[in-house]
Parts: sequence; structure tokens; C-alpha cells
Amino acid sequence: MKYLIVGLGNIGLEYELTRHNVGFLILDRLADKENLSWRSDRLAFTCFFQYKGRQIHLIKPTTYMNLSGKAVNYWMNSLKIPKEKVLVVVDDIALPFGKLRLKAKGSSAGHNGLKNIEDLTGGQNYARLRFGIGDDFSKGRQIDYVLGRWTPKEIEELPGPMDQAGEMITSFCTLGLERTMNLFNR
Repeated sequence: MKYLIVGLGNIGLEYELTRHNVGFLILDRLADKENLSWRSDRLAFTCFFQYKGRQIHLIKPTTYMNLSGKAVNYWMNSLKIPKEKVLVVVDDIALPFGKLRLKAKGSSAGHNGLKNIEDLTGGQNYARLRFGIGDDFSKGRQIDYVLGRWTPKEIEELPGPMDQAGEMITSFCTLGLERTMNLFNR
């Protein structure tokens, strides 16, 4: 069984430690735990590992956030992975910092990366793991906040929820979406 795990973010040093790149950070942490090396491939950085009989393919699109659907669509088709075996890891301002929420489907909620995935893969019916980045910004400053760097306090607190996100990813691939949601969405 093959799974495609997509971490959303933007390439480039200026985006590296920004809140919007938490999808990249979570996949980097999981790859480090599995002693994986990323390689530059078509439309994404890729790596994969075996876990409990599953082939888990990780991608970080190099298309920039707003065109993430190009990479997702390409790798779904290239690896012949159906949408029900795809999980997108994404930042979410509607959740408090560090809160994780696994969903079977849903709207893009104004997130351009998710919107592009919906447009290019044919709808909202794909799983997403939302990582809360909070909404500690004043009116009209959302873009600055999302593309802003983590605070020292947030950096200190990131490892716990990032490790839990990694557990949720491997659980999604072994136990399935419903059981993983029941276990982790509290």
C-alpha cells in the first residue's frame, strides 16, 4: 500500500522558519526521525520510507504554496496513489498554536495552497492535517503574521506538536483516517 503525504510550504530561505511553512517543517522532522534524505525531483522534494508494510512517500512541493496542486496532482498520478491515501499537512490560523486537527475533507478556508489542490485534483475530498498557528495578529496583518517567523517561545514549544503530527501521519497510513481521527482529535 502506498501513501502520499504532502507538506505545504514555500521554498527559499526567506520562508524557511515561517508559520506558513509548518507543513515542510513537520515532514522534515519525520524524515529526520526515519534517517531520510530529500532529493529534488519533479515539482517537489521527495523521499519515502517503509512503515509496517506501507510505502510512505513524502513530498514538499517546490511550486510555491499557491500552485501546490500541480505537485500533488503530478505525484498522485505518477505513483498511482488514490485521493483516499493522500494526506496534506497545512497551517491553520483558525486553530490555537500547536493544536492539531485531522479532517477527511473540507473547504480551503481561504488557504490558497488547499484551493489549488482542490482545483487540480477535483474537489475537497482529501484528508488534511491542520496545524494551528494561532491568530495573534491585528486587523489587516494576517499575511505578515502567516509569513512571519516563529517567536522564540513558539520555537521552544514546536517539537511536541510536530512529533504528534508525525504520529498522526503514520497512524493515518496504518490505522486509517477514521481511527486516527478518533484517537487524536480531542
